[in-house]
Amino acid sequence: MSSPCLCGPAADDNGPMDTHFPPSDLNGAVRLAHWGVIRATGAEAASFLHGQLTQDIQNLPPGQARLAGYCSAKGRLLASFIVLRGSADELLLLCSADLLAPTLKRLSMYVLRAKCKLTDASAELAVLGLAGAPALAALGALGAGSSNDDGATQALAGMPVLAAAGGQLVRLPAVEGIDRGLWVGPAEALPAALPALDAGAWDALEVRSAVPRIVAATVEQFVPQMINLELVGGVNFQKGCYPGQEVVARSQYRGTTKRRAGVFATGAAAQPGQEVFDANDPGQPAGMVINAAAGQPALALVEVKLAALAEPALRLGSAEGPALQPLPLPYPLPGGAD
Repeated sequence: MSSPCLCGPAADDNGPMDTHFPPSDLNGAVRLAHWGVIRATGAEAASFLHGQLTQDIQNLPPGQARLAGYCSAKGRLLASFIVLRGSADELLLLCSADLLAPTLKRLSMYVLRAKCKLTDASAELAVLGLAGAPALAALGALGAGSSNDDGATQALAGMPVLAAAGGQLVRLPAVEGIDRGLWVGPAEALPAALPALDAGAWDALEVRSAVPRIVAATVEQFVPQMINLELVGGVNFQKGCYPGQEVVARSQYRGTTKRRAGVFATGAAAQPGQEVFDANDPGQPAGMVINAAAGQPALALVEVKLAALAEPALRLGSAEGPALQPLPLPYPLPGGAD
């Protein structure tokens, strides 16, 4: 039996929506076909990726996963990853499947003489999303890091990784007390004894975590700070250069970030890349949907102008579109902008 969706019934567009979160007994697993895996192997795989991504990959220890971004020269995100070690000379980059091929092609262009080989391992390695303490306990993963609703704190400390059921399991930040994990391993070793988790429930957990994931529809739309990537541990400002580093650093140290990500509920399904508008300033878009989850109400992680972040006048798709109701973030924004 599928676990329930993470949404309650929606009110009409003019009234408040029921955003009651699901019971704490949510439990199960779902295969994430919309995720893919890039494998990097070779003696210089870590140093190569260290020079390409926003994260310190050179010093990534076994047993830990980190968030990372891949930027254009203009500092715009081409992809985002969860990065973990497979073996001594192997790294796995988990990302959205719909942008894997162009990302792999672009990264491969810069390998040159580095002792690093990049391949698409998605056919070989499956990605499974787990939610609920019983599901993680079934894989022996419940003790790997405590439940923590502060996603920024947990991600900054590094996400624990442990061997589980023939693969590896990444402990993701918990969402309102609901434990989460990503299992990656051989497709033939997929854990079979876990209850099925509704895909919509997983999507809603991802949105409510406010940890952004770049998809094909949002490629080159955002500088990392615009979607809070540095707040959840996806940018290391002490490491060396990488494509777009000057733009990202300037946004950080000059205080030029004028947009941030927020979580919203709405009465209509949102789509990544969809524009949002401020009904009080309808002449141009006020932001863009980063990630979304269907349901009643639907949920969306939205990049939006700081001035409009808490506005009740935000609308989906047009200035006359469905209302967007702001929900609490699981971590603070700089300067109390949340």
